[in-house]
Amino acid sequence: MANVNIQFNGKEFLLSCDDGQEEHLEELTINLNQKFDDLKSKLGNIGENKLLLISSIKIMDEYFETKKKIDEKKKELENLSNKFRELKSLIYDYKEKKEDEIKLLTENQEDFKKEIEKNKENYEKIIEETTDQIEDFLKKANPANPIQ
Repeated sequence: MANVNIQFNGKEFLLSCDDGQEEHLEELTINLNQKFDDLKSKLGNIGENKLLLISSIKIMDEYFETKKKIDEKKKELENLSNKFRELKSLIYDYKEKKEDEIKLLTENQEDFKKEIEKNKENYEKIIEETTDQIEDFLKKANPANPIQ
């Protein structure tokens, strides 16, 4: 434990604190002294005990207001976190849905390729048959060939 000499309301006090916290204790004392002196200048010398009580109440009020704001911010952060998790879930659902759609489209594309290939084969077969029929017709229609 460390000992620190502090000055409050013109008087010196010896206070103990954890090692390494001396500077922090001095900062707190300066802040408390400032609040105390401000009240003293506003309210006059109404007695040290009453000024200490009012200073303590003002500090507690600041503490509770700060705590209230922190709690509100924590709640906002929690709400944002929940919305983020919900959005993340929606994104993953959307991604899965789109991947399923892509898979279906890929399958459809493969089916179309097969159908086009089949139609191409049928078309070539029809052209070949038609060509053969035209050649047969021309052979039969040629005057140089006697009809048999």
